Amino acid sequence: MQKLASAGWAAHEGPAGAASTPAGDVEDPEEVTEQVAVRMRLTRVGSTKKPIYRIVVVDSHARRDGRAIETVGHYDPRTEPSAIEIDADKAKAWLAKGAQPSRTVKRLLAIKGIDN
Repeated sequence: MQKLASAGWAAHEGPAGAASTPAGDVEDPEEVTEQVAVRMRLTRVGSTKKPIYRIVVVDSHARRDGRAIETVGHYDPRTEPSAIEIDADKAKAWLAKGAQPSRTVKRLLAIKGIDN
């Protein structure tokens, strides 16, 4: 690692298989897209055998029922038809910031007519 750093290469190699760039090179700021490590997913609430889910925005490394950044809506699969309530403005804002919805949340957004 020391040889790479002294040869003008960045000391941090990044994830496996990622291309390295010389330390002096600066990318065009217009071409760089900001990646947000944020996901929209379900958090389980409710009692035993009676699940109710919140649709939340969380750090991608957080636990399933860990602390959420923001609650966007909720989903109750036990009612007929399933109750889905989503704040469209909040959801669109987080999607615009780069939050990645889980498969289930993506499906719920599509049912409510919110584009990804």
